[in-house]
Amino acid sequence: MSCALSINNLTCKYDEQTTVLEDLSLQVEQGEIVCLLGASGCGKTTLLKAIAGLLPLSSGSMSLNCMTIDDGKHWLPPEQRNIGMIFQDYALFPHLTVEQNVGFGLRSASPSERDSKVKEMLNLVHLSEFGDRYPHQLSGGQQQRVAIARSLAYKPDLLLLDEPFSNIDTQVRHELIGQIRSIFKQQGVTAIFVTHSREEAFAFADKMAVMNRGVIEQYGTASELYYQPSSKFVADFLGGGSYLVAKRMSESEYDTELGVIEAHAQQAIDFNASCELLLRPQHVQISAAEESSVYVTEQQFMGDHCRYVINANGSHLLASSAEPLEIGQAVSVKVETQGVLAF
Repeated sequence: MSCALSINNLTCKYDEQTTVLEDLSLQVEQGEIVCLLGASGCGKTTLLKAIAGLLPLSSGSMSLNCMTIDDGKHWLPPEQRNIGMIFQDYALFPHLTVEQNVGFGLRSASPSERDSKVKEMLNLVHLSEFGDRYPHQLSGGQQQRVAIARSLAYKPDLLLLDEPFSNIDTQVRHELIGQIRSIFKQQGVTAIFVTHSREEAFAFADKMAVMNRGVIEQYGTASELYYQPSSKFVADFLGGGSYLVAKRMSESEYDTELGVIEAHAQQAIDFNASCELLLRPQHVQISAAEESSVYVTEQQFMGDHCRYVINANGSHLLASSAEPLEIGQAVSVKVETQGVLAF
């Protein structure tokens, strides 16, 4: 694949004292869906605005399909970048029908060309029967698909989406994510979307950029970031784990309250040095025991399974079990070492 968007050493400042993005670089390939993932205030939406041309760069450069769109000297206005943007509230025109909303950006086309493209787009998003309705007559998911159809109608080189699923009812969100991802892949759309939800990122994106205080902590596929986080920040943000104090004894062995555990060091750790092991719930397998110093302190019902918190000699760890357990239950612990990381 060829690179669609190239960002190199980008810095954005609101003023001399406030740097929002710092020395940030990102490469997005043609047809990729990339997620900017992070907590509020980390710079996700600021980066979208900079790409769209709504915020000037303090330094660095950006190019789209090998054409420079901003390098501090040459700046291409937003309307000339052929970038589509879908906002959190969809920004549909309430006084226009669905067909009129979708065709709004096609005013330079002939009436027959516009009608043909509108029908094509409505068929693409499965809204062919809703062309004469107004936005207020649609559900949130339908409004989102109208916004998608309107953005794709004029074939943008890049599509930006800011929290695109935040206003969608939880019950239909997962289905909608699958539908829109399928549409994007069918059309070969290159897209960048912002979210603070790891579940949305896992389901929708090809690659994820975890952001923290204006920088990208790590960039890669969901599985790379989840199983090989480059830092505790990335590991903690993607969630679902706990830490166990350890001492490095050899290349792969660590002494802990639960005995010697094998792990892979994600950072430089000296022998005999203190560190922490990242244990996902699936690493900590527990079962009922008649006598044990380890016991269940919390039970979290997750629908299709239960997740437990155990007290292991003062360390509180997330754990999983194949059998139902009660709070206060003494348990034995088996640590599955495949994928355990040391920081």
